[in-house]
Amino acid sequence: MPDFGKVAVLSGGISSEREVSLKGGERILSALQRQGVDAHFFDPAERKLTDLGEFDRVFIALHGNHGEDGTIQGFLEQMRIPYTGSGVLASALGMDKWRSKLLWRSIGLAVPDFVLLEPNSDFERIGDQLGFPLFVKPAREGSSIGISVAKKTEDILKAYELAAKYDSLILAERAVLGGEYTVAIIGEEALPSIRIETTTGFYDYEAKYLRDDTIYHCPSGLSEERERNLRFSALEAFRALGGRGWGRIDFLMDEAGNIFLLEANTVPGMTDHSLVPMAARAAGISYERLVLRVLELAALG
Repeated sequence: MPDFGKVAVLSGGISSEREVSLKGGERILSALQRQGVDAHFFDPAERKLTDLGEFDRVFIALHGNHGEDGTIQGFLEQMRIPYTGSGVLASALGMDKWRSKLLWRSIGLAVPDFVLLEPNSDFERIGDQLGFPLFVKPAREGSSIGISVAKKTEDILKAYELAAKYDSLILAERAVLGGEYTVAIIGEEALPSIRIETTTGFYDYEAKYLRDDTIYHCPSGLSEERERNLRFSALEAFRALGGRGWGRIDFLMDEAGNIFLLEANTVPGMTDHSLVPMAARAAGISYERLVLRVLELAALG
């Protein structure tokens, strides 16, 4: 095993996803320590970031603002400490659902129709344009926080007000309801896709972290050709953002079987409900080997 030196597992932080980050960070820390890595828990909400100067490498397990959006990545670049996951630009783009969709659409990748919402938006016109149901979401939040389904014009304002509690950039997006899929990426490899089946209408925070009746199909049941195309699309979308190391790309399928890119995740969850460890298991990769591989891919620039 490589000598990683002293490793900080960055977990917790100050975003709305703090609790999820703490759970994942604890599992990562334990898995690294069991394998003899000199790993230490580091919560930037409780310690000065300059204390990271004592570490040789950083495993980023932070989610949301200041952890997944390029902020901590930029700090670590300045400190010249190698870190896991994508760099500054890819992290910022991956966190921004609006700009990532603009980029993907510009290179010919399919995304659901969407518009930005403002307080004075004509919600009736937007409903006519996108059709119902539609999703209203903060553009720069994760874990499905602040997302609502609008089934009629009157719902859009209420959904906008909820999303605006988390972000100033609000997205309305046509609902694509034929199935939810995700593809994990480790290095240059796309792992087996996962099909997500929920009882909550869509893969919201409750379905992700709190419920036990969410069903994960891995392998997803796609034909060999569709599976190959989905994995290729995931790699294409990730590379377009400039992603590196590891990540996850989420997709939606419509009733006709057409696939649409939903969003990127440049710091995927690592809890006992998380999807990347699930896909890794399907590929014959243990949780312990997974975290070591991610750590091996830590880099600068």
